[in-house]
Amino acid sequence: MTTVPTLTLNNGVAMPQLGFGVYQVPDEEATATVRAALDAGYRSIDTAALYQNEVGTGRALAESRIPREELFVTTKLWNTDQGYDSTLRAFDASLERLGLDQVDLYLIHWPAPKLDRYVDTWRAFERIYSEDRTRAIGVSNFQPAHLARLFEASGIVPAVNQVELHPRLQQLAVREFDASNGIATEAWGPLGQGKGGLLEDPTLTQLAAKHGRTPAQIVLRWHIQLGNVVIPKSSTPSRMRENIDVFDFRLDADDMDSIAGMETGARGGPDPDVLS
Repeated sequence: MTTVPTLTLNNGVAMPQLGFGVYQVPDEEATATVRAALDAGYRSIDTAALYQNEVGTGRALAESRIPREELFVTTKLWNTDQGYDSTLRAFDASLERLGLDQVDLYLIHWPAPKLDRYVDTWRAFERIYSEDRTRAIGVSNFQPAHLARLFEASGIVPAVNQVELHPRLQQLAVREFDASNGIATEAWGPLGQGKGGLLEDPTLTQLAAKHGRTPAQIVLRWHIQLGNVVIPKSSTPSRMRENIDVFDFRLDADDMDSIAGMETGARGGPDPDVLS
């Protein structure tokens, strides 16, 4: 079974660098899907209240009999639950659905700047963290300006910033800001969400042929070498095994430069400055 390396977050918690995302997996399918991912060697599972599959995900974790300390569970707060008291209630509800006493990472799903509640929300996150109900707290889809505002209001720097990140949207400014402030950057949609023919791009298919790998493995290896945390999603067990099998080869400097040249700035998901 593949051993996934870990990154040490800014509070000393070790997080697997490659995990499994369950976005758009229906709750009734989540148990079987997550069980297959665990069987393939994944130990980090990323869900969210919005996904409406925390129950099925939690059932798979419980049924796996894998010791809790070997698992890394992430969930996220949805925008409509932002605010101090509502965040505390939403977190309780997520824990109950997951069947857990503690998660490993809790994220604000979007900054939702028009709501203007993420600072109060972060104060609730600090309380949850101080009560040891989550091992780490972070954010998702935050831009440097959103993070800077949190820094002004808080003594706790987010451990993770999860953003859309793939070869066509490389988020250099966000990654540099995160790195300079000790925040791990985590990539959602790391394979481009199957949009725009990313995995058929000649740059990737040529690199795949060079290394005897698939284009998806090339992209995931690129993420790993950049230092990103990455959470590919698949409902196909063979693809799950393929996606985790990226630790026994290395892209050279020319390969990395070739992928760097794929940047277009095109988002597949919403603009964090707009979505509320």
